[in-house]
Amino acid sequence: MVKLIRRVGSLAFVLGFFVIVFVVIPWVVMVADDPKIGGPLPWWAKTAVYLLLGGIAVVLISVAIEQRRWARTTAEPDQTPAPTNILLENTDHVPGRQVTEALGLVRGQTIYAIWLGKDISALVRLVLGGELTEYTEMMGTARDVALGRMLQQAAELGADAVVNVRFVTTSVIGSAAELLAYGTAVRLAPV
Repeated sequence: MVKLIRRVGSLAFVLGFFVIVFVVIPWVVMVADDPKIGGPLPWWAKTAVYLLLGGIAVVLISVAIEQRRWARTTAEPDQTPAPTNILLENTDHVPGRQVTEALGLVRGQTIYAIWLGKDISALVRLVLGGELTEYTEMMGTARDVALGRMLQQAAELGADAVVNVRFVTTSVIGSAAELLAYGTAVRLAPV
């Protein structure tokens, strides 16, 4: 239900935005100064402004409701304990062990963001200098989530280790970053 409300809010925002940009602004520029036609904004222009502002409000409220509901059920996304018996190596072998079978590529992925308050704090630190601890925490949490998801995949395959472990990160939008952890799940035997 919350997703449906958010979609309606998004649609209202987009509709209001496009009407303002492509109808209201040209109308104000071309007609509003004309003493015969001009005057206060007509009802349709006011409606477009209400759609734009109301759409933003509905989206923000629905996201807040969804996050509160999500926060009650879990502290972090997919924070099921990662298997601890699977070895991780960033090389193609495990010292003292022999790879007997390659089970395939395993990966874990997350897109993580911080809330606006922390983003503003980081902006202040950017101006004053120093470590951007807000982003350090964000990337650390994202790395842990992605690594946990990769280890879950490896455990499902019955792996003893994941070799050639790599991390890739990209900026998605603003202060949101995608983190991908990947490697090759393998079975091992003593040398």
